[in-house]
Amino acid sequence: MAILVTNDDGIYAPGLEALAAAMSEIDEVFVIAPDREQSAVGHAITLSSPLRITHIERECGFTGYATSGTPADAVKLGIKSLMQDLPDLVISGINLGANVGASLIYSGTVSAATEGCLLGVPSIAISLDSRTDGHWETAAEFAKIIARDVLAKGLPEGILLNVNVPDLPRSDVKGVMITSQGKTNFNDFFEERMDPRGQRYYWMCGTLVADDERRDHDVRALADGYISVTPVHYNLTAHKFLGDLSNWELDKNWRGDVH
Repeated sequence: MAILVTNDDGIYAPGLEALAAAMSEIDEVFVIAPDREQSAVGHAITLSSPLRITHIERECGFTGYATSGTPADAVKLGIKSLMQDLPDLVISGINLGANVGASLIYSGTVSAATEGCLLGVPSIAISLDSRTDGHWETAAEFAKIIARDVLAKGLPEGILLNVNVPDLPRSDVKGVMITSQGKTNFNDFFEERMDPRGQRYYWMCGTLVADDERRDHDVRALADGYISVTPVHYNLTAHKFLGDLSNWELDKNWRGDVH
């Protein structure tokens, strides 16, 4: 049994170090991650340039591979080329910053887990709700709990788990909530700046704003001090709208029966 550990914050991120150490208490760990931060790259994969890898030996004890590719590239490369056997679990994180609501669309952390799911491996994404150095030990401890459960019970085909942990000592975490993805929007804007040579550039700023009154969504649970666990699938079909869209009679209009 082997666990593939990856992230989007890069091979030298403290969250990856904490996660690799936690998973090594369960079984053999294979680490592959981007060679630099790749936050918010979504599910991008590299098609137009070669993927390079470098073997890394960290002073903290773990060894692994750094790749020039994206988080999804890292998982694909690890499973299809570098590992001898299919891993029993893919776990991505521990991300610096929550991945809740609309941020799942952009998240490299979640996309790495999604790639594992696409390749038929039970997968987890785990994030810590902090923008600075935080309580990695809390997230790492829960990572062990949920990883053991997934290894023992499995996950339905096409479904991964998105986990968000409050930046608190374990004793202050109120519990674990099973949640849905919250409805959020980005209150963002572009700040215009000038570089030292007088050239204009723009820096995106803003905040994630919750627009959801339910108690059982990921944003609210996390804000209330709970660990949020959300089952996520990559089938993007809007099933509730299929019937309404069929009533548009697009095929009939295309064939020229209606003018």
